[in-house]
Amino acid sequence: MEVSVANPQSVAPLAPNQVLDANASQPPGFVQRVMALPAQRKLMLGGGIAAIVAIFVAMMLWGRTEDYRVLYTNLSDKDGGAILAQLQQMQVPYKHADGGAAILVPSDKVHDVRLKLASAGLPKGSVVGFELMENQKFGTTQFQERLNFQRGLEGELTRSIQAISSVQSARVHLALPNQNGFFREQQKASASVVLTLYTGRSLDRGQIAGIVHLVSSSVPEMSPKAVSIVDQTGALLSGPQEGVDHAGLDAQQLQYVRQIETNYAQRIRDILEPVVGKENLRAQVTAELDFSQTESTAEEYKPNQGPEAAATVRSQQTSEQSGSTSATAAGVPGATTNQPPVPATAPINGAPAPLQAAQVNGSAQTNGRREAVTNYEVDKTVRVTRSATGNIKRLNAAVVLNHRTLTDAKGKTTTQPIPDEELEKLTALVREAIGVDDRRGDSIKVVNTPFQVVKDEPVNTPMWQQPETVDLIRTLAVPGALTLAALIVVFGAIRPAIKAARPVPVDEVEQGKLSAVVDDAQELPALPGSGMVLGPDGQPLAALEAPGADRRLESARALARGNPQAMANVVRGWMNN
Repeated sequence: MEVSVANPQSVAPLAPNQVLDANASQPPGFVQRVMALPAQRKLMLGGGIAAIVAIFVAMMLWGRTEDYRVLYTNLSDKDGGAILAQLQQMQVPYKHADGGAAILVPSDKVHDVRLKLASAGLPKGSVVGFELMENQKFGTTQFQERLNFQRGLEGELTRSIQAISSVQSARVHLALPNQNGFFREQQKASASVVLTLYTGRSLDRGQIAGIVHLVSSSVPEMSPKAVSIVDQTGALLSGPQEGVDHAGLDAQQLQYVRQIETNYAQRIRDILEPVVGKENLRAQVTAELDFSQTESTAEEYKPNQGPEAAATVRSQQTSEQSGSTSATAAGVPGATTNQPPVPATAPINGAPAPLQAAQVNGSAQTNGRREAVTNYEVDKTVRVTRSATGNIKRLNAAVVLNHRTLTDAKGKTTTQPIPDEELEKLTALVREAIGVDDRRGDSIKVVNTPFQVVKDEPVNTPMWQQPETVDLIRTLAVPGALTLAALIVVFGAIRPAIKAARPVPVDEVEQGKLSAVVDDAQELPALPGSGMVLGPDGQPLAALEAPGADRRLESARALARGNPQAMANVVRGWMNN
């Protein structure tokens, strides 16, 4: 078949990078096709790959949450600042928690950081103890030494009190008077403790008593009554002093009252729920308790009478004394005698008789005395009675029962009140369950009335306003944004570049996308009646071989099938020229 070139000037020579290799039989690979892309496509592909890698790394870093643990908590401002400065020097990341009250560090560095801070002497602590006595200077006076001892004792007590779980901080004030042997009355030591408790925590009576005895036993000759404890609100926690009325309420007593009432109410529910149902019963019990402490002492004596009185004789004593006495002369002592003078007589005849002492004629007196003492065994009984605290003075119980719900054969539901006879039986059960005592004035009331059932209407909250949805959106916001960015990069930059480097199928070439080779018999007319092909100058050209026999034409076709993009560039260059 002979062909002719209609316009040989329109065929431009190939560029050096567009020279077709006649010997190339294999299509180029993906890397070669990528390298043959324009610079703009190469930049888009490289930028897209870099963006995908960055998005992937960002998602990994966002999803990775480093575990932080508490390093120190409840530090003073001075110690906290010193620790933060040391952490910055050590280049250790840290966080704050609980409003700055706690310092957090990565979990794998907690122990190492604590040991390093301990070697640096941190935290120092705002409370000092007996370490003050270790740095005594030469020339310290007795007053300074006593003051340091008091400060050290206060610090040690503060540390001991802060070891209690409910105590956040404490401060102890000691009043230690000087002991002097010249004072007749020595002053007693006293102490005051100020406690700062954690939010929502409290101390019971046992814990307060423990703190009181801790302080009193640490100071010589200190009575527990001389220790006062107050909290951060100024409320007195320790027991009242003598002569001071305790008008406050004891939390332990209130808790005990609530426990008693709850137990009795549970007894009522346990006995009535199998009869009326769980949802058809309401019970409340009010208990009045006596927390007063009473102590009485009684002595009993039995009289020593009756037939057994002789057996109760412990000892007997008998004393007897007797004697006689005579009358003696009495009168004013005289020169001659102490006896009274004889009555004077006048003689009838003769001279008077001489003066003589009078003779007293008296009779002797006999005296006697007898005493008998009998000691009996005294029958004595001493009783000391101490009443227990928390005795029940009165119980009041109120029980409400719902009407019974009955369903007939047709499925209709109706409510009926409980009969009086059955209600009396239920009342008797309640009385026996809680142990009603009429002597105490206990009362119980059981009422049967229909319950008002209020149905809670659901609130139609939009889905996007529900807390669960909001939390889910906040959680997925960052990953969703990163995923969207990744899709934009893939479909906007990477996919077009890869599509441009992909070989064009043969069917697309046949449809006219690439028509670099045409049938020369249809394009180049031959001279009529001859087999010669005329050139542009009218001179006959040498006969061309058939298209199927041309090697270069077959190489061009193979290259067009393997790398249509390069072939399209060649054709585009021809058309531009």
